[in-house]
Amino acid sequence: MAIDVASLVVETGNGLVQGIVDHGVRTWRGIPYAAPPVGRLRLRAPQPPPSWNGIRDAGRFGPVPPQSKAPSLTGTRRRVAMDEDCLSLNVSAPLDPADGLLPVLVYLYGGAFSSGSSAEPTYRGTKLVRDGGVLYVSLNYRIGALGFMDFRAYSTPERPFDANMGLRDQLAALEWVQQNIEAFGGDPDNVTLFGESAGGLAVTTLMCVPAARGLFHQAYAQSAAPSAAYSSDLHAAWAADLLEILGVEPSAAAEALTSIDAAKLVNATRKLTTKIGPAKQPGSLSVSPVIDGDFLPRHPIDSFFAGESTPVPLVLGTMAREGALFAKVSNILPSTPELIEKMFAGTDPLARDRVVAAYPGYPSRRRSEEISGDLVFWYPSQMVAEGHSRIAPTWSYRYDYATPAMNLLGFGATHSFDVPVMFGDIGTGTARALTLLGGTEELKALSERFQGSLLSLARHSHPGAGWPAYDEFHRHTRVFDKHDRIESDPFPERRRAWSGYRGYI
Repeated sequence: MAIDVASLVVETGNGLVQGIVDHGVRTWRGIPYAAPPVGRLRLRAPQPPPSWNGIRDAGRFGPVPPQSKAPSLTGTRRRVAMDEDCLSLNVSAPLDPADGLLPVLVYLYGGAFSSGSSAEPTYRGTKLVRDGGVLYVSLNYRIGALGFMDFRAYSTPERPFDANMGLRDQLAALEWVQQNIEAFGGDPDNVTLFGESAGGLAVTTLMCVPAARGLFHQAYAQSAAPSAAYSSDLHAAWAADLLEILGVEPSAAAEALTSIDAAKLVNATRKLTTKIGPAKQPGSLSVSPVIDGDFLPRHPIDSFFAGESTPVPLVLGTMAREGALFAKVSNILPSTPELIEKMFAGTDPLARDRVVAAYPGYPSRRRSEEISGDLVFWYPSQMVAEGHSRIAPTWSYRYDYATPAMNLLGFGATHSFDVPVMFGDIGTGTARALTLLGGTEELKALSERFQGSLLSLARHSHPGAGWPAYDEFHRHTRVFDKHDRIESDPFPERRRAWSGYRGYI
């Protein structure tokens, strides 16, 4: 089918961009939404993007944020361009322009705020756009020390530093959407923010950022870790650890943080997040949002319980076995009895006995995995659902389905395996490998339902018929499985056992 080339040229507030047709959608890639955060703008809040003359080629993804190229679930490809000048976004729209403005989906990638980019094939969103009749926006945001560490203690009058740069990037991208998306055929008054893992945590955190109010109208958080925001004091300790790894004296920190090579900073941050941080504070995330008293005034959990979160319709949920993946491939969760005991000793020793009593068989490997997954993902998400349901429509889910291969490998329905299902990308990559022993048809049908709940939220501010809203009395939870069902208050013993535990908050 012939495409009107004129529909590929769009005028943004900073200049004209020309997109391409790819996999049956019109798409514009690598559009800058902020100035390059380099030089004196490193570790500062994002600034407006520069304008350009003529028509900008928007056919290629922009460079990905600096990160390790060591193998990871969300890490970048080895040959992809990487640069600190990474603050770009991508827009995809249906092949035929619609008569009216379409709902807009904005996606935030996961990766523990240490890896990931919008260029990942799964995140391209073509099926959402092609079959769902929506506009889709993905974006790069700063990660690692450049995006989620707090160096304000080392500011000088000549060289100040900001906090929460990655969150500020996301907000700047949402502001760009408000100002520009109508030119692409999207409705700026109907924006749904969604994300998984660190992206889901960013969603719930932005719901508690006053400056983000009005920039999105629905939210969908997959496997968020809502309690993973920490005090300035704890972040200051992590910043000091990083400087020690780098061999930088505090008196020289301002100049060093401005000039040090990004790759060296990435390597030092990897050591902090995979070795030093988990050893000192098991269950914490040393690159993460900081409660700075300004941009993020208070802990998100407290904001949700105080009724201060942005009152938009929210869907959130977790995988049935979140902790199983980390127990096999990463130590950033306290998935062993040794780390679990150390975590309780360093946070709330009195909570230890009542919590482990809710997991009969502990310290078995299975129960240790369940404790770690519930600690980081499930219980904090329950707290968010409880608090937010008092001020806005809220829906809770649990994702239980696992293919035979996933069960054989000992993962079950574990962290991140819902991402290709949400995007409908189940015939390629990891999803294809996980259906080699069967389950393809079940996964396809589940993908339609799971993705359909997101599309319904975007279109109707409701994830679909037959899914009752969450409240603190019934705690209705939709279980996505081979055959979906509604459960009321799943695992009440565990929920009560965790009640009052605040971790490193």
